[in-house]
Amino acid sequence: MLAFGAKIAPHDGAIARESSTCGVILEAAASLYFAPMQFLASVFYTLFLFVWTFLYAVMFVCVAICLPFPRRAGLARGWAVGLLTVLKWVCRLDYTVEGREHIPPDNHIALWKHASTWETLAISVVFPRQVWVLKRELLWLPFVGWSIRLLHAIAIDRGAGHTAVNQVIEQGRQRLEEGDWVVMFPEGTRMPAGQTRRYGVSGALLASQTGRFIIPVAHNAGYFWPRRALLKKPGTVRVVIGPPILAAGRDPREINAEAQAWIEDQMSRMVPDSYRPAAGPQ
Repeated sequence: MLAFGAKIAPHDGAIARESSTCGVILEAAASLYFAPMQFLASVFYTLFLFVWTFLYAVMFVCVAICLPFPRRAGLARGWAVGLLTVLKWVCRLDYTVEGREHIPPDNHIALWKHASTWETLAISVVFPRQVWVLKRELLWLPFVGWSIRLLHAIAIDRGAGHTAVNQVIEQGRQRLEEGDWVVMFPEGTRMPAGQTRRYGVSGALLASQTGRFIIPVAHNAGYFWPRRALLKKPGTVRVVIGPPILAAGRDPREINAEAQAWIEDQMSRMVPDSYRPAAGPQ
């Protein structure tokens, strides 16, 4: 018999269920609060990206024209560091890099996965002094295009076929001899997260003819900053640098297949937990 005023202790299972329900409610409430805040942060960062890039390009053109190329490359790195730092502060999007030990001390050819705008910023920070292979239309932008020219970029007409490949080989060989890395996006365009396409052969062909290594780079930025998307999602982009791929004297198609197989295999292992299907009932 219970004494007058005594309290009945709830069952442990009821406590657990109640605690779990409260946790779900709090998490949902937090999501409802942070979703618009994240969107506003993304809008602010996008505006900052354009303004910072234009103003930095104006300064860069005025200063870099009097500087040797290594100093220009250092200025370009400062542009990227600034953007990545503000991205971390404003959108809570950071990054980590694994496999730095795979970057050789001399200069070679890096093939990056292309899924986002993010990696176009990160390449200058992750790898040593470099030149980029990019579409020639970027050269037409006032100040920005002039800055790209001053950085010795290899600008190609993507619809030119063999002519574009020959351009990459000719200019890429020259850049390598000058001591610069050549950084390329072999897919040629940003791909949706989880997708790929046949890799372009120019990077593998350049490596085969010059005897340089191919350094493959995978990352999951496409899940946090999708292509053509305004929203930047909070989290940590994971970048993985693969071991050097020997290319001297090999068939470029074989080199390409090896690089693509490594990158896409890494991509399948780098899906953020929030994108994985929920486990079914046991």
